[in-house]
Amino acid sequence: MLRKERLFTPGPTPLLPAAQFAMAAAGMHHRTAEFRKLYAQTLADLKEFVGTSNDVLILASSGTGAMEASVSNLTSPGDKVLVLTAGKFGERWRDLTRAFNCTVDVLSAPYGETFSAAAIREKLSPELRAVYVQATESSTGARHDLESIARLMRQHSPEALLVVDAITGFGTTTIDIDGWGIDIILGGSQKALMIPPGLAYLAVSERAWQRMESTKNPRYYFDLRKERKAAAKGESAFTPAVALIAALGASLQYIRQVGEGDVRRGREQLIANAELCAAMTRSAAQALGLRLFAPDCPAAALTAIQAPPGIDSGTIVKAFRESFGAVVANGQGEMKGKLFRIAHLGYYDYLDTIGILAALEHIAVQLGLTAAFGAGVRAAQETFAAKRNTTRDPQPVTTSV
Repeated sequence: MLRKERLFTPGPTPLLPAAQFAMAAAGMHHRTAEFRKLYAQTLADLKEFVGTSNDVLILASSGTGAMEASVSNLTSPGDKVLVLTAGKFGERWRDLTRAFNCTVDVLSAPYGETFSAAAIREKLSPELRAVYVQATESSTGARHDLESIARLMRQHSPEALLVVDAITGFGTTTIDIDGWGIDIILGGSQKALMIPPGLAYLAVSERAWQRMESTKNPRYYFDLRKERKAAAKGESAFTPAVALIAALGASLQYIRQVGEGDVRRGREQLIANAELCAAMTRSAAQALGLRLFAPDCPAAALTAIQAPPGIDSGTIVKAFRESFGAVVANGQGEMKGKLFRIAHLGYYDYLDTIGILAALEHIAVQLGLTAAFGAGVRAAQETFAAKRNTTRDPQPVTTSV
């Protein structure tokens, strides 16, 4: 049987064809008027996609580079910071802040859960300089309540800066950056923006810019002030990833088309698409007797599903690849072998979702988890139909070129 390999991982995600074409044609030099025009337009469109009046910058790095910049630029050795962690990427904030010699307080929630307001309130104090958190924890499929976190900070730690890793949050969940008072929020190119890894981007508030003038931690390549100065001239401070910038420009143009000429509306369509595909997947998994890993705070970026008792999730991941050419993600760290993750962010649509759920049904039958086909796909179809009847403009993102 013919098999096409398809990605269903929460990064990298499937590539937008128009972005691939743009990369192939990107032969320009980065210190020319041609590139400056492309870069300036891409930054302007990216600002619309992010949804902020703050400065938006692009870095030639993975998302972790933007995470590091958010620590090195905003802190001095000894600064008291709070890290909220409920998974592998929250733990990355912990490790980064420790690497830059901050005094780190950690509020941990169990994997697959989020933080209570009472627990956060107890950790907040006027002495805090920054709070670091994920929008969605892609190692567990959990979503955190950023609006509530920001509100608590205004009440109890008004001088602290709120820094959010939205690498899998952008394009999958609604975030009011300016309204909630998020000071730095960052993303990565290989997620909802549908292009390869290699670019990070971040929005920076005026409060954050002011903080940078007094902080003492070392920075050079990731000095955001250099990037801000260069971006004002339509350039990057250092050699940019030209082909990826071209791809990003094409992706943002596609999102504009999805939004009928409006990038922000296109972003909302991406979010609605991810929410719908995630809801379909959760319905199907439960109909097959599988347990969701983050049932009380599920993200739309991906769905984490627990491996049934006695079965290593690696067996399920292997069956997806060998039987159907579908690449899904195993658990990370301590959750390896205990759960598998199916992504919904970026260039996925209804047929992608139905296809991966039909494959899941076959695997469930092979493993003896269910005796018949149809329950999972039927549940997904019913969820899709119900959402279409009750939600305004719920059409999934099309994958036509």
